[in-house]
Amino acid sequence: MIAPVIETERLVLRPHAKADLDVCAALWSDPEVVRFIGGRAFTREESWARLLRYVGHWREMGFGFWAVCEKSSGRFVGELGLADFMRSFEPGFGDTPEMGWVLSPAVHGKGYASEAIAAALAWADANLAGARTVCMINPQNAPSLRAADKAGFREYARADYHGEVVLLERMRP
Repeated sequence: MIAPVIETERLVLRPHAKADLDVCAALWSDPEVVRFIGGRAFTREESWARLLRYVGHWREMGFGFWAVCEKSSGRFVGELGLADFMRSFEPGFGDTPEMGWVLSPAVHGKGYASEAIAAALAWADANLAGARTVCMINPQNAPSLRAADKAGFREYARADYHGEVVLLERMRP
């Protein structure tokens, strides 16, 4: 399966492509982007592995991450989607799809995260069997915690995953 294209008022969520490597590598090497996601810039090689993981998720899992682009300009502004990263921590996520998002600092504060999250969750609600979606967020990442809250995610635990993380869950409405 290839990621479906989803359009919102201002965004296009589309499948990743090999041609996205440069913009993905630029995104993941930005210190502001990784501040709450491991704290260190990703190398080009790590960005390539991430891009391939996104494509592979769609093929093997029937869900995955999208490249997020502005509808008006076509500019790549981030990544968002669902995954099973098989993370090792307690309490684990099991088979529950984990939502994640990362947007370029150039578009922070525009509501793009909430718009894209809502679109991805609407797709998940219509296409995935399970009623639960989870995410993990660094407790100091207030903007992401607000976006998760707006999307209906609620804290259910805290865990140690390369530092403290807030575990949140959302049940299908």
